[in-house]
Amino acid sequence: MAGSSLVLSDDSLLSRIDQRLYRLEKMLALLSGLAVFSLMLLAVVSVGGRNLFNQPLPGYVDWIEQAMPLIAFMGISYTQRDGGHIRMDMIVGKLRGRTLYLVEFVTTLAILILMALLVWGSWAHFERSFDFGAPLWSRDSSMDIALPIWPAKLLAPVAFGVLCLRLVLQLAAYGRAFRNNDPKPVAVPLIADAATQAAMEAEHVSAHDK
Repeated sequence: MAGSSLVLSDDSLLSRIDQRLYRLEKMLALLSGLAVFSLMLLAVVSVGGRNLFNQPLPGYVDWIEQAMPLIAFMGISYTQRDGGHIRMDMIVGKLRGRTLYLVEFVTTLAILILMALLVWGSWAHFERSFDFGAPLWSRDSSMDIALPIWPAKLLAPVAFGVLCLRLVLQLAAYGRAFRNNDPKPVAVPLIADAATQAAMEAEHVSAHDK
C-alpha cells in the first residue's frame, strides 16, 4: 500500500540533490530486501538439511548476525525520505504554514543530533573490531564459524551517515519553506489528505495489476 505522505519535486538544486540521494537510498533499501530474501533461503537450506540429512547449515546463526544490520538499518533513510517512520500525523497534520515548518525543523534537528551521536558511537564500535594487523582484519569473530564481525559493525555508521545526509537536506528544505512560507515545499514528506491518499493507493494497486 502507498504511504500517507508524498514528496514533491521541481527543477531546484534542492530537489535535484533530493532525487540523487533518493537513488542511493533506494539501492540501500534494495540491499536490505535482498538480505531478508537471502535469510529466507538460508533458513530453507538449514531446515531442509536438518530434516533430510540430519545436518543443518553450519554457521546459520552467524550469518543471521551478519545480515541483521542490513535488515535493520539500510532502509531507514529511504523510509525517512518518504515519511514512513512512526510519527504523530494526527497532531502535525493540524498545523499549517510556518508553524508546521518550524515544528518539523525542530523535530528533524533533534533527530539529526541523535543520529550524529549514533554515527560517532557506532563508528567507535567498528574501530574496536577492525584491525589491519589481525587475521581477516578483525579483532573479534562469530562463535560458530568465526566470521569477522567488523563488516556488520561498519554497516551501522554507514546507514546512519546516509540518514544524516537526508536529515540535513530536510532541514534545508524546511528552512526554505519557513522563510518563503511555501505552500508546497519540495524534498520533504507532506501529509496527504484522505482523497489524495486514496488516489495514491489506487494508483499503487493499479500499477501492480498491469
